[in-house]
Amino acid sequence: MKQRIRVAGIIQKGAEVLIMKKVQGRVDGIPTWEIPTGKIKFGEQPEEAMDRMLEEYLGVEVAEKTTLKDVVTFLAPQGSSQLSNLYIIYEIRLGADTKISPQERYTAYKYIKPEEMASYHLDEASITTLEIEGREGMRGSNYKDVANSATVYVDGSSRGNPGPSGVGYHIVGENGAVLASGGEFIGFATSRVAEYHALRAGCLRAIELGLKSVRFVSDNLMMVNQMNGIYKVKNRDLMSIYDDIQGLLKNFEACAFIHVAREHNTKADARANEAIDRQFNEEEC
Repeated sequence: MKQRIRVAGIIQKGAEVLIMKKVQGRVDGIPTWEIPTGKIKFGEQPEEAMDRMLEEYLGVEVAEKTTLKDVVTFLAPQGSSQLSNLYIIYEIRLGADTKISPQERYTAYKYIKPEEMASYHLDEASITTLEIEGREGMRGSNYKDVANSATVYVDGSSRGNPGPSGVGYHIVGENGAVLASGGEFIGFATSRVAEYHALRAGCLRAIELGLKSVRFVSDNLMMVNQMNGIYKVKNRDLMSIYDDIQGLLKNFEACAFIHVAREHNTKADARANEAIDRQFNEEEC
């Protein structure tokens, strides 16, 4: 499977976020907008690619501050196949007097409020990134409304690795409403096995809810990369449940697997640990 690696920048002005209008391939096509995005050239470090992209595409010579934000991986359609995407996300702070002059890749730019986002045709990578960072990281924002999918947060917890383990899930609908949140004790397991059991539990609950387009969010980068086809599953203790999950995914019309930092997955983590605590409290009774 091919993999596309890009750097992307989140640039804000208050509660608004910068999006760029891409050069159209067809005159009669719908204009596509995205957050500033660029390729990493051979021999470049991601930070260097980010600085070059700002200069070449936005006409910005120097950013006031550039901070690594997150790494997002997901699958996207490409013809009859799927393309693995890895986006390295930076938070960019521009000086108060900095002027943006779209060049080469872009023809225009806008700062958009969250409630205005649905009026623009955004690419999948930008929707995914703004969904994650907007919901958990951008104060006062609610970019979840622009994503045409429910989001299933999953997490597995093992005390001792291996040790007593639990799984948790937290499901949020397209409009930001919580659809389900729960967890269960799975017995004695390793943390990696617990992570996959959590994903399976999230799949099953999403199917019960009748969801057809889903974004699965986890703080376990290895599992996300394996589900995205970047790495193969070679561990015997994971193969059975991995195959089971692959069968469950056929119930969805579209799905994506996204990695976030642990602090952005606290609800699912809480459900997993509550399941372990509940099991031991019941045994003591």
